[in-house]
Amino acid sequence: MPLSGYRVLLGVTGGIACYKSCEIVSSLRKFGAQVDVVMTEHACQFVSPMTFESLSGNRVVSDMFARPEKWDIAHVSLAQRADLCVIAPATANVLAKLAYGIADDMLTTTALALRAPLIVAPAMNTAMYEHPATQTNLRVLRERGVEILEPDSGRLACGDVGKGKMAEPAQIVECIRARLTQPLDLQGKRILVTAGATQENVDGVRFLTNRSSGKMGIAIARAAVARGAQVTLVAGICSAPLPSGCEIVRVQTTMQMYDAVTSRCEAQDWIVKAAAPADYRPREILSDKAKGDALHLDLVKNPDIAAAVGAVKGDRKLIVFCAETRDLLDSARRKLVSKHADMVVANDVTAQGAGFDVDTNVVTLVTERGEEPLELMTKDRLAHVLLDRILRL
Repeated sequence: MPLSGYRVLLGVTGGIACYKSCEIVSSLRKFGAQVDVVMTEHACQFVSPMTFESLSGNRVVSDMFARPEKWDIAHVSLAQRADLCVIAPATANVLAKLAYGIADDMLTTTALALRAPLIVAPAMNTAMYEHPATQTNLRVLRERGVEILEPDSGRLACGDVGKGKMAEPAQIVECIRARLTQPLDLQGKRILVTAGATQENVDGVRFLTNRSSGKMGIAIARAAVARGAQVTLVAGICSAPLPSGCEIVRVQTTMQMYDAVTSRCEAQDWIVKAAAPADYRPREILSDKAKGDALHLDLVKNPDIAAAVGAVKGDRKLIVFCAETRDLLDSARRKLVSKHADMVVANDVTAQGAGFDVDTNVVTLVTERGEEPLELMTKDRLAHVLLDRILRL
């Protein structure tokens, strides 16, 4: 019973995905957790509170002014005894309330009194999810340390097709399990992670870059934070949301990333180079948009960030990513030596499930002890596997 002894507070708001929340309660109970359920008034229109009471074995709370069975202040007592709170589904309305600290019902009042970790699983119409107001609210919550389980894409109850479906109950439960049972084995470690691509300006409107999304580096930073590390994320151009709970240094060019990493290297225990900085930059940047039938660029080599860190790393651990389309392991072995790395994560970007801007990866870990091929897995899971292997170095 991996969740025995833990108490989870589930907030249910008024959306059609309410019925899926019943499965969350059932699964958590099977894993041994105690579950308290708080429902909004609108949620009660979709699923009866009695359903959640039957599944959880506890009284559902929804009315701010209902007389309690025993004297306590309900929203405070629920918040105090929760080891973790998850709101699923989380409507656009409740996301806005959480972002601005509005406490006008039992759920939002309880959330404001909460000191435990908070996870939200948004669910709404695609246009509502993509609206700048909703995206701003999500960004505010991430910056406060709230974990956002991104909604899935597909056909919605309203008939639209797009992003907005609540994450599946199994995924939500797995996230809860990971949050509650994750060991804090990186407490005291200072880890610098790089993520994303860099851009090298060509003229007033164009630039050179690559297809890196930053998802792998972001997953590593997020996993390290969850395990107690003090994390600095040097982020280039990323298409994935940046994690909370760490120092974030934004850069655009390879030279900016070089300066950000080398100036912080001495304070770190580990440096994980998961970014894809541009190898070359134009010798001169044109101030105006270039025109004509042909554009000839004179490119110069950018500094090698990993090699610069490896030359002065001392007792620090240096982990380098190697993304190739051919001769993968040969290239990784050379990098292990030339960069003075402790581990090279070799990634064939042509392999199925391991390309750019996807949520999975398949890699081979190369160290002086040999090579360890890993199976295809999500980048979030791979991040924890990598941290486990670095601890063994």
